[in-house]
Amino acid sequence: MPTPVTITFLGGLGEIGRNCACVEVDDRIMLLDCGLMFPDLDMLGIDLVLPDFSYIIENADRIEGIIATHGHEDHVGGLSFLARDLSFPVYGSALTLGLATNRIEEAGLLDRVDFVPVRDGERRQIGPFDVEFIPVTHSVPHGFATAFHTPQGTILHTGDFKLDLTPVDGRLTDLGRIGSIADQYGIRLLLSDSTNAEEHGHSHSESSVGDVLYQLFHKYEGHRIITTCFASHIHRVQQIADAALSFGRVIATMGLSMGKNVRLAREMGLLRIPDRALRDIDDIDDIDPSRLCVISTGSQGEPMSALSLLASSDNKFLKITAGDVVIMSSHPIPGNEANVSKVIDGLVRLGAQVVHSGIADVHSTGHAKEEELKTMLSIARPEWFTPVHGEFRHLSAHARLAERMGVATSNVLVCEDGDRLVLTDDGVTAERRAVPAGYLYVDGIVGDVGNGVLRDRRVLAAEGVVVVVVAVDVTTGAIITGPEIITRGWVYAPEAEDLLDQCAESVRDSIKEAFQKDVTDIESLQRYVRRAAGRFVNAQTRRRPMIVPVVMEA
Repeated sequence: MPTPVTITFLGGLGEIGRNCACVEVDDRIMLLDCGLMFPDLDMLGIDLVLPDFSYIIENADRIEGIIATHGHEDHVGGLSFLARDLSFPVYGSALTLGLATNRIEEAGLLDRVDFVPVRDGERRQIGPFDVEFIPVTHSVPHGFATAFHTPQGTILHTGDFKLDLTPVDGRLTDLGRIGSIADQYGIRLLLSDSTNAEEHGHSHSESSVGDVLYQLFHKYEGHRIITTCFASHIHRVQQIADAALSFGRVIATMGLSMGKNVRLAREMGLLRIPDRALRDIDDIDDIDPSRLCVISTGSQGEPMSALSLLASSDNKFLKITAGDVVIMSSHPIPGNEANVSKVIDGLVRLGAQVVHSGIADVHSTGHAKEEELKTMLSIARPEWFTPVHGEFRHLSAHARLAERMGVATSNVLVCEDGDRLVLTDDGVTAERRAVPAGYLYVDGIVGDVGNGVLRDRRVLAAEGVVVVVVAVDVTTGAIITGPEIITRGWVYAPEAEDLLDQCAESVRDSIKEAFQKDVTDIESLQRYVRRAAGRFVNAQTRRRPMIVPVVMEA
């Protein structure tokens, strides 16, 4: 009897980012992606968010390797953090591995990762995993769908994809091979990208953006043009470069990741920009601004990115001047809208004219919309279906699409992080919350910040802090010094001396009450101080700042 096959989701289901899953065959584990997520606005001080690696680390001896479906940070950005605990091979296209290498190299962990390039259409046996790598079109070149040929049938994971019939590099999503697998083996389970499941129609071809860019470069002849897009979006960079070259402009990249990725893509022959047209950003002073095109990072308004620094006049390479044109060839990731709007405001305030996706078609999504998802379902004809990659509303919308396309309602399983699918001869079942799958926060280092710390930060940000310092003699029950009230963010101390004196008096009375009840241990006295200060603050101001009692024994 064939052994069960399981898929455990550690991230990416119910959110945009942290994509990571474990496929298990014959007691071995293959990870499918290991991505990160950028923090929400309420994650104060957090740099990045990772999947919970505890299940992976607990089963480190069973890890066969990691498949990187494509080179975006939400799919490979977590590798450098996982490599601190494990050593493993990573399988992916040459470009995907090249993009993943940058962050791992920065962490000084290249010796812990073995990069194994695979080609379009290659079928490879990796331990007990019979894996086929199927080309798909996305907003970063050379992405893969992955077909796992298992004892429980074929599992197809689409990766991030769209059905672009005129891609910039001519590399199409291989629907023919997917249809062939469906005919030859049948697809037992389809896991499909849900990001745009709520969007009707078809996504625009990436090539259509090139026409818009050409028109903008024509319209703004005589102006310095600064463009921005994802550093990994090599096709977009190519189209920006083509437009710039058409009008005789010199091209300079700005931002570390943009420079690295352009250099990598040119070395691999994936980006065609002649040497004569490229100039280092440090060496543009002698170029007529009307002949310059800068391609920058910062399309998502990241606080320290090149474009954000430009908007705040802190960029060491460029200063915005009246007449500059900034083309933001991207669309804000959900949650980044405020950051992007702030950058646009700053650029306009400095005199630039900003062209963004809200006023011109300077961006095309890399994710399939409703009609493309239906096409995938009609060609794959899966017996079972689970939507992946998206917020819960995206997963639910995709599930409804699958039902409309003929997948039995009982065979559509909507999962979340921590859930596990078990494939057996009898069908597919979902085990809910089978493994830990919470957020792992990065704030400088990994794992030292939890929900408790974040909750404290939110209180401090919203209500402030009140510190009460008092020294006591527990043997005599006397208050030696204090109470002294120190506050930040509750009231402005120089203007509220009477209020602080009243708070100190309340605390003093509480300590006296404690001594009268023979309460003399420091921990209990701190509780009395915290309770008294908290009651006073709330009664007087209807606020709830963090109360920090400091009781010292004299």
